[in-house]
Amino acid sequence: MTDQPDEETEGQAMKDAPEPAAADRAESDAPRAPRSGSGPTLHQLRIFRAVARAETLTRAAKDLGLTQPTLSLQLGKLESTVGTRLFHRRPGEMALTEAGEFLLPHVEQMLRILTEAEDGMARFRGGYQSVLRLAGLDSVLRGVLPVAVGQMQAAYPDISFDIRESAPAEVVELLHARRINIGLVAANSLGGAAGAFEQLPIMEDPYVLVVPDGLDLDGVRDPDVELSAAQRAVLRRSVHFVFGSSHGTRVSDWYDRLLPGHSPIAHCRSFDTALSFVRAGTGVCIAPALATLGGAAQLEGVRRYRIDVPPRRILALLLAQQRRLEPVATLVSQLQEAGAAWSFDGVRRAPPFLSTPLPGGAG
Repeated sequence: MTDQPDEETEGQAMKDAPEPAAADRAESDAPRAPRSGSGPTLHQLRIFRAVARAETLTRAAKDLGLTQPTLSLQLGKLESTVGTRLFHRRPGEMALTEAGEFLLPHVEQMLRILTEAEDGMARFRGGYQSVLRLAGLDSVLRGVLPVAVGQMQAAYPDISFDIRESAPAEVVELLHARRINIGLVAANSLGGAAGAFEQLPIMEDPYVLVVPDGLDLDGVRDPDVELSAAQRAVLRRSVHFVFGSSHGTRVSDWYDRLLPGHSPIAHCRSFDTALSFVRAGTGVCIAPALATLGGAAQLEGVRRYRIDVPPRRILALLLAQQRRLEPVATLVSQLQEAGAAWSFDGVRRAPPFLSTPLPGGAG
């Protein structure tokens, strides 16, 4: 097995075509003689794992930073080498065959051992890893991470960072596969699968009620008396972010308790989109304060009010054996310092009518 990628320009890339007709499938799926010569390359096996996890060439190509024709070409060569199909190719989907299902855990185990060996050998070459890989919440990667990196550059000027925005479930998968060193996630978004990792607190991120700039809630005790009919209408139109967890239900309960009679007008998959609705004057939304700090333009046209909701707890997930290795240990320490020192300037005090706490704690 070699660690050198095959020439990506060799021949024409195999197309991501639909499954062949039933009459042809038996022949195309039939075992074929393995190609003579060298075995699978590490490059091909990494591509195989990425496509198996992503389930589409488009997503796998994005994760690996390669083109779809390159992935198709290398998968075709791998299948030729092992002598059987590893994927059923359907429009918009790459599903593992029985042979692919058998191969995947062996490939993951081998690549995991290789990554651990590479990380360990880095300590003998230069004393530490030269590349740190992180994945997690966009708001934390965008806001807190650059501060932490800046603080550690004097001690580690030659370190580079491979950073990707990822959902919590993907972060856990990447950690299991040893494809990242650190995951940055919210505690309430984790399932039982994260129990295998160290969970180190980074910061608490308070929730805020974001309203259009024209909706001044400072000191308001009774919206029905103190706000105009138009302002009350905006306050009772809610824009929801789809959390994909039980925490989303708790936030919905909070809306029901504090803004009785509110009407959800949109369910968004990103805080940026939700804030755009608020900025346009269509309604109000609840968001973590960090998620509202995408730049000066992000705060134009909105007001943010601190609310009596338990804060979002940001954690660093990592393997226990990496906790004391450098430069991972220093980066975690700098993340914690940056989180502790973070200032949420511009967040206003909660108006009196929003003083009722959210029932149940938020993790």
